[in-house]
Amino acid sequence: MPRTAPRPAPSRAGTTTSPDVFPGFSPDAIRFFRSLRRHNTREWFAQHRARYEDAVLTPMRLMVEEVDDALASVAPEIVGDPRRSLFRIHRDVRFSADKSPYKTNAACWFFHRDAGRGVGQSVKTGAAGFYFHLEPGRYFLGGGIWMPPRPALQAIREAIAERHEEFTRFVRARAFRRVYGALDDERMLQRVPRGYAPDHPAAHWLRYVSFTATRDLSEGDVHARTLPSRLVADFEVLLPLVRWLNDVLGYPATERR
Repeated sequence: MPRTAPRPAPSRAGTTTSPDVFPGFSPDAIRFFRSLRRHNTREWFAQHRARYEDAVLTPMRLMVEEVDDALASVAPEIVGDPRRSLFRIHRDVRFSADKSPYKTNAACWFFHRDAGRGVGQSVKTGAAGFYFHLEPGRYFLGGGIWMPPRPALQAIREAIAERHEEFTRFVRARAFRRVYGALDDERMLQRVPRGYAPDHPAAHWLRYVSFTATRDLSEGDVHARTLPSRLVADFEVLLPLVRWLNDVLGYPATERR
């Protein structure tokens, strides 16, 4: 018997879309995480795993693929992978008083292909990239480098100290301020780090321990099929800063994949 081609999935507007095209996150994706907040147990998750895969995992992977396709012409060195870009839903509870086994959000990371997907102080080869976050009541996108390990942080600080006018131009550009406002000031130091004069021209920037910028999205944004193009447009505004940070860390931009 010949195999029948899969029928396109119905959209919320009553039309059809290809199963390989990002349809927007359905309202059930948000409802799933709200329910998970109330029932954060392995037993509950096992009973609702199929719902998680249908409402969250599948559209997230499709979204990553579409964004990756667009980044190929915008920032070829930054990639998205339908598996490696997604953060695991399982929490690391080894050193946490909260033993809830699952995160109540979904997120993905678009990373420099030569640096790998690592993020934060515990990694050795992380670099700047782009981020998307979905959580009931909290939807946002952003980019940069979050809590880099000590050697990377020191390299960035030295580059800022020497080229502060260049760095300032990126984070005070009109498009950057219009979309993101300013750099996120999470965990900023109270004083200039040791080794730099308190009155250094870059004193303000030297107090940062992360170099990221984020902007909020609405729930309507995450339900829309146009979410991938929205992400790419806003990522492009961050691209000069992301490339500057990556160049400092030895991960240059490329012209093609």
